[in-house]
Order: sequence, then C-alpha cells, then structure tokens
Amino acid sequence: MDIILGASGQVGSGIVNHLMEKGASVKAIIRDEKKAPQLEKTGAKVAIADANDLPALVAAFQDGSTLFALTPESGHERNVIGETTDILENYRKALAHSPIKKVVGLSSIGAQYESGTGNLVMSYLLEHAFTAMPVKQIFVRPAYYFSNWMMYLETVKETGVLPTFFPVDLSIPMVSPEEVAAFVANVIQKEDEDGKIFELTGPSTYSSNDVAKAFSEALGKEVKAVQTPREEWESTLRGIGFSPDAIRNFVEMTQAVIAGKAVPEKNGTVQVELKTTLSEYIKQHVPLQIAIPPVAKTKTRKRTTTKKAAA
Repeated sequence: MDIILGASGQVGSGIVNHLMEKGASVKAIIRDEKKAPQLEKTGAKVAIADANDLPALVAAFQDGSTLFALTPESGHERNVIGETTDILENYRKALAHSPIKKVVGLSSIGAQYESGTGNLVMSYLLEHAFTAMPVKQIFVRPAYYFSNWMMYLETVKETGVLPTFFPVDLSIPMVSPEEVAAFVANVIQKEDEDGKIFELTGPSTYSSNDVAKAFSEALGKEVKAVQTPREEWESTLRGIGFSPDAIRNFVEMTQAVIAGKAVPEKNGTVQVELKTTLSEYIKQHVPLQIAIPPVAKTKTRKRTTTKKAAA
C-alpha cells in the first residue's frame, strides 16, 4: 500500500488521485478529519495523523510498502528548522516500526545547500533524514510552483499590480504542481528506482514580468509587476500571520533565490523538463480561482503563502 503524507495538499491530493486512477492501493494521511470525505470519494483509505504525533504515525504506517514524505510548513512555526528536525525524527521512528521499504520525498530545487537558504534547508534535511536506513530512497526537487502566484489574484484584479519579492526581471525555473503530482505518482509505482534525485523544471524560466503578462492575457487587462521594497518584507509577512522565525527563514530563502542558489544542482541528479507553460497554467486556473467563494479564497490564499520559494 502507498502511504501518502500531506494528502490534502495540492501535490499530495494530486498524487492520491493519480494513484487511484491507476488502481493502486492508497492510504491518504491527513491532520484534519474534516477533509477525509473528499479523499474517501477517490476510493483511498484515509487515516488521521499529525506529523508530531509519533504513535499515530506508527499506526498509519503499519500496512505500507511505499511512503510519500514531505516537510510540512504553515508559516506559524516558532522554530522552523527545529520543528522540521523533530518531524523527520518521527518519520524515522515510524518507518523503523513499519514494513515500508521505499521512501519518495518531495524536496525542492536548491536542496543541495546545508545552510544559508532559509526554508530550503528543510528539503536538505529531508534528503538526509533516512541515511543508513534499509529503505529505497528517491527525492523529487520541483522548481517554484506556478500556483504560488495565484495568491495575488485578487490584488491583480483590483489594482492591476502584481506584488513580488523578486526583482521583476529575475527569471527562475517554475513548474505546474499538478504535473509534479503526476510525476511523483509515477515514481512511486516504479519498483526499480533507488538513490535518485530528480530535478523538475518547466519548458522555460520565467520572471515576475512574465507572470504579470500571463495575468494580463488571462484577465484581459493590463497588469504590472512591482517589487516589494526590502524594508517592507518583514511587515508584509507579519501582516499575513507569519511568525518571527518563519519570517526570518522566508527572507533568507528569498535572498538565496535572488542570489541564484535556487537552481538545479545538475551534479548526480536527473533532469526532467515538464511540459506546462506559465501562460497555459494561468489561463487554466484564473477562471477556477475567480469561481471560488470569498471565504474559501481567503483560506487558499493563506495556505499558498507558505510554499517554498523554489518549490
């Protein structure tokens, strides 16, 4: 059975859907039982377990053969790296008491650096969490998600301005999270893969200016990308509920992206180019976002804000 952590997230839920379509046996692990009915509709088995609850993880892993693992973040952590280390230790302990023989981890472009990259260090820790354990290990490093830009949709519609922490002409690799989910599902089902790190990029790199242009085309109005001044980063993040340590790590990560560290390592890794373009993604998702009721839209917006800058 494939055990999928974070199964209610955009990538996790996509993995569950792809695996179920292929007739796999799947257990979706979530923290909020209110989200269980939607996953149960796919035919997947659902278990409630928080990453900080070791006994619940041990119970959830008992009938598994493959584990999809990730490092959850909310933006509210008091100690981002410390809490990540604790969660990964729980994964290790739960694995040691399970029949699971393969781990597929959702990492991030830029995970090759042990320090100095803020939230991306979480992915470095994930890639080294299961060393010496008797399990196959495969890690997938996606680039920056197109979906991260969707949190600005209301602002874009109302003001014609796309806020960005990046220089407006800085081009970075970006990908569709739906394609990432499909790729991970395929990796989970391949029995002969071990010890590989896949780096996923799109058909091109894109800048904030490119994103603004894509919004312009999708909305039929002029949109301009405007960089948020460095002196306003902390107050902006504080305003959407980030904790002091989450702010520190997000800022460090953003600076690492600007410095060119959030790029494929291309050293002992497998390069994969996904197909969806930025323009295609925005055109597909803008109508969907507009249709979401205001309350749901606010929740999506807050959750998306915590996504890694290179994932």
